[in-house]
Amino acid sequence: MARLLPHRLSQLTLYSLLLCLLLPNSLARKNGGFARTLSPKDLGLNNQKLSKFRLYWHDIVSGRNPTSVRVVTPPMNTSTSFGLVRMFDDPLTEGPELSSKLIGRAQGFYASASQEEYGLLMAMNFAIMEGKYNGSTITVFGRNTVFSKVREMPVIGGTGLFRFARGYVRARTHFIDLKTRNAIVLYTCYVLHY
Repeated sequence: MARLLPHRLSQLTLYSLLLCLLLPNSLARKNGGFARTLSPKDLGLNNQKLSKFRLYWHDIVSGRNPTSVRVVTPPMNTSTSFGLVRMFDDPLTEGPELSSKLIGRAQGFYASASQEEYGLLMAMNFAIMEGKYNGSTITVFGRNTVFSKVREMPVIGGTGLFRFARGYVRARTHFIDLKTRNAIVLYTCYVLHY
């Protein structure tokens, strides 16, 4: 009798294991699994629009209230600051003056990612706080060679009215103070969205 008990326990364990393995598969087939194909129309994605925005980005790294702070110091002294990482929460304004109408905030980070030129890896959200786009964001991620006259970076997504967004931004330096490194950059954004 003592020999039958372990055999029955192993049989019960085997049945329990099979039930655990088979039940989720049969439920997944019944419910369509974890993913399913949708029609874009089901989400109200009918007509795609192309919008153009002009925003002035104010990167303030000096003074009492900087909007950009260093979070990683370069491990070695290089002319390109290779390895530097800064986190920012920069104002986006309608005009080049900081006192002009606030449209939103640029929030993210940039890192000096080139050993040969001053080239940044930029990762940021343009968080819009004005007009019908209030509460929506445009996400930009790309390479920014700061001393080039015009730089392009891709728009890789967005939220709110910019869900499923794609496109690109063109950055053109409006002003830079090489001593303080404070900068004003004109961003022209071309965004496809629904």
